[in-house]
Amino acid sequence: MGKAELFQWLSFRLGPVQIGPTVLTTWLLMALLTGLAWAVTRRLQVQTPSNWQSVLEATVIAMRDAINDAAPSQARHLLPFIGTLWLFIATANLTGLVPGLRAPTGDLSLTAALALLVFGAVHWYGIRIDGLRAYLRHYLEPNPVLLPFHLLGELTRTLALAVRLFGNMMSLEMAALLVLLVAGFLAPVPLLILHIIEALVQAYIFGTLALVYIGGALQSQAFKKE
Repeated sequence: MGKAELFQWLSFRLGPVQIGPTVLTTWLLMALLTGLAWAVTRRLQVQTPSNWQSVLEATVIAMRDAINDAAPSQARHLLPFIGTLWLFIATANLTGLVPGLRAPTGDLSLTAALALLVFGAVHWYGIRIDGLRAYLRHYLEPNPVLLPFHLLGELTRTLALAVRLFGNMMSLEMAALLVLLVAGFLAPVPLLILHIIEALVQAYIFGTLALVYIGGALQSQAFKKE
């Protein structure tokens, strides 16, 4: 039984909800990332850090610096969410390289769920950092007449976020399949490199857009550059 057939066989229903390969792959990735995080962080050392700890620290520092560039002084608040988005989406995108599996981000249901998380995070961080009154006030600026356009913009950018990642990953997998059908296995290495680069770029873009949306909702003086 192949991997794709195994995941199809393991599909089941929870009431009206169908639990299929995309959800199972997502759960597997969540368990994998949680296990790796626990394994790497359970014995942190200052004097003699392990290679895994050095890689982890370099990754966290790079993400923190990227967040600080877009949202100065807010990396402490935003790093857990944005960093998790980057790591999860990058790993999910690379899942398509495993024979018999497809990237769960090639399923619109998952990208829509991620976009809804970003939609909720925008309002949650905005209210938490700016306060409810100050956050709601920015929807009325520069003129209350623009309120419907602000609300429409919130919905359209959430939809665009979901469709963008879904479309890019689906087209990437289709392009890889077409190249393999035309060229056979004569060019697997360039195709593999292209897939890896595109998967990482799409993860970075999604997380960066989420960061920009959250940053746009923060209007407090603490958020502005010093």
